[in-house]
Amino acid sequence: MTEKDVLVGPAGEGDYEWCARLMASSEPWITLKRGFEDCRARCRHPEYVLLVARHEDQPVGFCLLHPRGLAGSPYVASIAVAAERRGCGIGAALMAHAERQARRSGNIFLCVSSFNTGARRFYERLGYAAVGELKDYIIDGASEILMRKRLAPA
Repeated sequence: MTEKDVLVGPAGEGDYEWCARLMASSEPWITLKRGFEDCRARCRHPEYVLLVARHEDQPVGFCLLHPRGLAGSPYVASIAVAAERRGCGIGAALMAHAERQARRSGNIFLCVSSFNTGARRFYERLGYAAVGELKDYIIDGASEILMRKRLAPA
C-alpha cells in the first residue's frame, strides 16, 4: 500500500467509535491517560473536523483538526494510524490533507509529547519545526512540544 492507495475524507457516522478506540489504545494517549470516553468526546467535539483515511473502504487512520485552534490557525489535535498499517504513508496522507485544508491560513500547528520521539521525527520530516515547549503540561516529567509548519499560499 502507498499513500496513493489511501483516500482521506470527512468521517461518517460509523467512524467516530473506531477513531476513539484507536486513539485510546495508542501512544501518546495511553501515557497521557486519555480513556475511551475522553477520546470519543474529542472525536465528536463540534469545533473539530475528523478526517478518516481509508484503504479499500476500511478505516486505517484519522486526523482530528481544529480549524482555528491556535491563534486562529489550524491545529492538528490528534492523529493515529492503525498499528498494522504504520509505515505505509497513511500518516503522511492525513497530514497532507490537513495541510491542504489549512493552506489559506499560512500556518498549521500541533503538539507532540516529549516522550513520543518517533512522532516528532515524523513531523520534522514533513517540515514541522519546534517553536515552543510546555513543560509538565499534561503529565509531570513530560513536555508538549509546540510545532509549526509555514504553508505556501494556495
